[in-house]
Amino acid sequence: MDRTQGQADPAQQPARVVTLTAGDFTLTVNPVDGSEIEPTHRPGGEPAGIPAKRTPAARASRAAAARPPVPPGAPAGTRPLLGREEEHERLVRLLARGRSVRLTGPPGSGRTALLDSVAEACADMAPDGVVRLSAHGHQQPAELLHALYATVYEAPAERPDRAGLLARVREIGAVVLLDDLDMGGPALDELLRATPECAYLLAATPDTRAPSDDSHLEEVFLGGLARADCVALLEAGTGRALTEAETAWAGDLRFASEGLPLRFVQAAALLRQRDELNRTDPDDEDEEPGVFEERPRDTVFVPLPTLAEGAAPAELLASRVSESARAALRIACALGGELPHHAHLPALVGDTHADTAVAELIDCGLLSPVGPRYRLAAGVARQLEEIGYGDTTAEEARTAARHYAWWTGHTSVSPERIASEADAVLAALAGADVVAAVLLARTAAPAFAASLHWEAWERVLRSGAEAARKAGEVAEQAYFHHELGVLALCEGRLDRARAELEASIGLRGALADKRGTVAGRRALALVTDREAAGVQVSPPLRLAPPAASPAPAALPPAGPAAGLPAGPAPRGFSPPAGVAPVSTVKPAPAPLAAALEPQDAEAVTTVVPAVAPAGSVAPVTLAEVFEDAFPLNPEPAPAPRPLPEPRPKPLSGRKPLLLAAAGALTVVVLGTVVALAMSGEEQTPPPAQGPGVSTIPTTEESQTQPSAPGTSGNDPSPAPEASSPEAQAPGTTPTPRRSSSHKPSPTPQSSSPVGPTPPASSPADPTPTPTKPPEPTAPTTPPAPTPTATTGAPASTTTP
Repeated sequence: MDRTQGQADPAQQPARVVTLTAGDFTLTVNPVDGSEIEPTHRPGGEPAGIPAKRTPAARASRAAAARPPVPPGAPAGTRPLLGREEEHERLVRLLARGRSVRLTGPPGSGRTALLDSVAEACADMAPDGVVRLSAHGHQQPAELLHALYATVYEAPAERPDRAGLLARVREIGAVVLLDDLDMGGPALDELLRATPECAYLLAATPDTRAPSDDSHLEEVFLGGLARADCVALLEAGTGRALTEAETAWAGDLRFASEGLPLRFVQAAALLRQRDELNRTDPDDEDEEPGVFEERPRDTVFVPLPTLAEGAAPAELLASRVSESARAALRIACALGGELPHHAHLPALVGDTHADTAVAELIDCGLLSPVGPRYRLAAGVARQLEEIGYGDTTAEEARTAARHYAWWTGHTSVSPERIASEADAVLAALAGADVVAAVLLARTAAPAFAASLHWEAWERVLRSGAEAARKAGEVAEQAYFHHELGVLALCEGRLDRARAELEASIGLRGALADKRGTVAGRRALALVTDREAAGVQVSPPLRLAPPAASPAPAALPPAGPAAGLPAGPAPRGFSPPAGVAPVSTVKPAPAPLAAALEPQDAEAVTTVVPAVAPAGSVAPVTLAEVFEDAFPLNPEPAPAPRPLPEPRPKPLSGRKPLLLAAAGALTVVVLGTVVALAMSGEEQTPPPAQGPGVSTIPTTEESQTQPSAPGTSGNDPSPAPEASSPEAQAPGTTPTPRRSSSHKPSPTPQSSSPVGPTPPASSPADPTPTPTKPPEPTAPTTPPAPTPTATTGAPASTTTP
């Protein structure tokens, strides 16, 4: 599609407004002021009905549309599937028994070709047929489940919530062929557990995370081809029998490439190019032969490629293709290996016949099919970048971004067509400058939302918000934050939705954008209503544990000693053996740990969420998580000096006795009797200052308190009067005054307006200032005084 054909001002084109159903909401995608969301009003409050499943003819039509398009030009020859008969038969047998299989093979081992062959053999095996999906770029199981739901059910404008999605995919019975798997472990377990009636054939590379032990997947490894199969593949690619030299070269190439079929597809292309060059002399192309002369043939001999050129053939193959094909390779290198649809190449390359370059590159083995599009084959991007194809990455990405900004904003292009090139659009967005990135994100985001490709929608919104912030485009930044808030509301992330919507409302308020502010406040009102209704928070792109797992009614209370629950430990927490837990704050459960963390622009595609194994408890609500981490009545830590109670109650027993003793000690040791107390064993403790009061200091306190300045250890100063009501009140902490000499020094009084201060008995005698009004206490029997060495005051008063 030429950029100049049909190009118009986007502001003059009608806006593409699409209405969708997302769970309990009706979403209207408005590219101008932002999407509008409101509760779905159904007659009589009836729940949404289950859509009908597609017929076999509709499934076949959708499967044909999901395959890569046939590019114009010379059709590529059919490549036989050689050396895979045993693996093919075993895969079909296992799938017929309802078993799920993981097919593991290195890049270039022919996994996709084997999946095509298995799909034909399993066409009538399951009630819902065969479903072909590509996991390339998807790291969350929920997005694959949405793709499976859209393939089987006839629901073009509906995206169910998590509960509805799990309920509907549980009824699907199909053979699911999942290519380019990029997940494993608990995430893969959730995918298999959500669809118990499906048999999966998962194609993955050896570096993909392995499945868990409870997945019960059969493992089939795909290795290299045998020597005879490699020679047969070369002969099928060249259309002739190999010479002895070519056969020996094929044997050496098999040893160097470990028999990968991709290398021999590319080697066959090298031999075909060599045959073309050997049949024509380029120096005699412009000369016409005479009447009795013949055109010289086979005058130029091109030798066989070296072993290094056969193992890494991208450089040699690219040097022998057309200029348009080389330009397409530069664009693919700039877009991270993604090749745009062949209809875009004439505008991107500048050649009206550039669309034929795709067929030329496929025939050379430089492209591989990935879902409904093509990518550079395994290892080709690295080989091309080493010879300079990546030098113009910035310029090519900027050109592609500006072209896609015009194309995605054109109303004649359907959202489904734009979603099929989501990876190329996102790659162009990542490599473009901030101005082109803002323009592309602004036009592509509504299309991704309308096509229900919400993983790409979120990624383009986050990239657009960051680009708008760098470019200083406040209005565009407000739009992206509004859309992120609407997306979070549809997925149940209420905290994230509130934060994004409040940011958007603030930015639009600064711009005096009344229509945008009203749309944001309406969405924010829905967030408030959902929070008031106590809607359970569900993390996005995450599945629940199996339904058989019982959900606890409430979390057990924290233990008094170590801060751990008295019952079983929370899911996802297991202390190491032999190590006693000491923290009083329990970790949040695993399913909500990622939901409580802030998410950035890349947190949806590169982080795999932790999902609990089978048999674990169900996720708890956000309120329970916060109550678990921050309990409403936590156990108080011991303080060096407790605050006085507002209204002390009558105390009895040992506790009031120790409190009264501590209060009396504070009065005694801060007076002039400090010197007398340091005299040691010859001194007797001061008499008790009233019922229930003891003046016995501890041994530790007597060893750490120094003498008051201006006193000596043998100064027999009398003890201060401590019989006042203020000094006898238990549970109060007096404020002492200290004197550095025998002359009285002014001390600021307490700010408490209660009660007068009794006079001091000597100039150096401190007077306690009460902090609380005294209240009568129950009389207790004073204990008999015990002679104890008193050398100082306690450092603090504690309540055991």
